[in-house]
Amino acid sequence: MAKEDPIIFVVDDDEAVRLSTEMLIRSMGLRVETFESATEFLEDFDPQQPGCVILDIRMPGMSGLELQDHLNEMKASIPIIFVTGHGDVPMAVTAMKAGAVDFIQKPFRDQELIDRVHAALDEDREQRQEAAAQGEINERIKTLTSREFEVMGLVVEGKPNKAIAFDLGLSPRTVEIHRARVMQKMAAGSLADLVRMALRVRPGPG
Repeated sequence: MAKEDPIIFVVDDDEAVRLSTEMLIRSMGLRVETFESATEFLEDFDPQQPGCVILDIRMPGMSGLELQDHLNEMKASIPIIFVTGHGDVPMAVTAMKAGAVDFIQKPFRDQELIDRVHAALDEDREQRQEAAAQGEINERIKTLTSREFEVMGLVVEGKPNKAIAFDLGLSPRTVEIHRARVMQKMAAGSLADLVRMALRVRPGPG
């Protein structure tokens, strides 16, 4: 299967939970992989793989929270759904503050988990689409000269060509040429397009 197909990773030291969760996810027509420890999951983890993680918050060895810390250090954005037992809600709140998308308390209904998995996959897809869009904008910005980048910055601030020319010590005609090149290189159909791109990323020229 293609890497674009999401995988639901189940990380739980309880074999019965792993098996039942795996069966449920397969019944949804989704790919699933199970791991009995956080360490085992990390050894196999590919940050480029779309999906989400269903993660037991309490496990021997590396806990679910510690695994979340590791993923955050890797800047891995894969959504995490924590599975918590009685009395683990404060830990789950800590996990949410650290970036987990959801938590679900045992015992839970199958439909509850299904709904959370679909929501996590939607979030993962949106995050990856946004990251790809930002990457594309950054690549376009790298094609700008330093002067074109300066002009773009002033254009998106709403300054007219005459004001930009005064600020940069250029003729209005030269500013017009730079502005046209910026619009072309950034593939911006309008000033509004250019502003939207500038708001999504704030890098310097390449």
